[in-house]
Amino acid sequence: MLDPQLFKSQLEFVTAELARRNFAFDVESYKILAARRKTAQINSQELQSKRNSESKKIGLLKAKGEDIQPLLAQIEDLGVQLKQANADTADCVAQMNALMEGLPNILDPEVPAGKSEAQNLQVSTWGVIPEFEFPVQDHVQLGEQLDGMDFALGAKIASARFVVLKGKIARLQRALIQFMLDTHVDVHGYTETYVPFLANAASLRGTGQLPKFAADLFKTTNEPDLYLIPTAEVPVTNIVRDVILDAKTLPLKFVSHTPCFRSEAGAYGQDVRGMIRQHQFEKVELVQIVRAEDSAQAHAQLTAHAETILQKLNLPYRKVLLCAGDTGFSAAKTYDLEVWLPAQGKYREISSCSNFKDFQARRMQARWRNPATGKPELVHTLNGSGLAAGRALIAVLENYQDAQGRINVPKVLQAYMGGLEIIE
Repeated sequence: MLDPQLFKSQLEFVTAELARRNFAFDVESYKILAARRKTAQINSQELQSKRNSESKKIGLLKAKGEDIQPLLAQIEDLGVQLKQANADTADCVAQMNALMEGLPNILDPEVPAGKSEAQNLQVSTWGVIPEFEFPVQDHVQLGEQLDGMDFALGAKIASARFVVLKGKIARLQRALIQFMLDTHVDVHGYTETYVPFLANAASLRGTGQLPKFAADLFKTTNEPDLYLIPTAEVPVTNIVRDVILDAKTLPLKFVSHTPCFRSEAGAYGQDVRGMIRQHQFEKVELVQIVRAEDSAQAHAQLTAHAETILQKLNLPYRKVLLCAGDTGFSAAKTYDLEVWLPAQGKYREISSCSNFKDFQARRMQARWRNPATGKPELVHTLNGSGLAAGRALIAVLENYQDAQGRINVPKVLQAYMGGLEIIE
């Protein structure tokens, strides 16, 4: 959520910044609603003050032996007016909160202009794109030939966009996940965190998935309302919701492996083949909670940690800075890491590393106490995939295939595979 003070002192700036995202902010409607809210609040305060003042007269009139019925009637009427005024105020506040919750984050000044992913800025590339002396197969063909990937069975058990992994392919995904966790915990210093795979509305509102992206979520039908998590970002970041952190605890660095569930609303027809876009997938998520002055450095560090996994797996990739029109709702700045997929002949996203600055923290009231002032200040939150396990599996299968359709297990994973060097 954006700082309300910006709307009082820098309304033109806010409007211009939102326009960078191709978001049309209705300034006039905002001004009308803000004026209504102010009028309603003043009216409520005046009526409350008058009611209190009149109520104090009751004792004096009684002491003088005067009739208090007219005053009681007046106080009762003021109570009715006050009830209506409070209702009007609450309605205006609710409308203002709904408006504010629907506004995306202000972009970092370094974010380039652009309307779509076509205008994203390539920052760097790493690795050598492999050349094959045989027709490459995609992960679906490879997985099915090795009897380790069954989409028909996934559809039978659940629906389309689910898969059953078996045998050595299932173990390869597990190996990838364990390798990622070990690297981030033992080398990068993150704290491994096990979290619920269901989250309440307050948690999803805190990280920005609600109310805007409700259609992308799977919601339970029982009470209380709970949602299957679309990413570990939601439960892990909400660890600090409504908390004032001691300065000595910062930065906080969490890593969590969870399944992720997405309805993929509006994505019908895109990437329908294979594991690229599934309703359920595995991800190892990195989350950092830092002071405002440290967030830019933390963003670079977190992104580098995700890159380390790709480098250790020797998977070619590129780093891309997302343009204004492609940056997510809650993010101020995002780097995408895109891994090379030989069967598609192009790079595909495998991690998005974002700095949200104080946008999520304001929604969650996540703060730290500054010892210099003794006052609480909003933290900055960051997260990124380190990595998406399913897409890492796809990348390994396609980049490490041979002419016989076998998979050469990357050296860093062989210990996690019981010493296995080739999947055949």
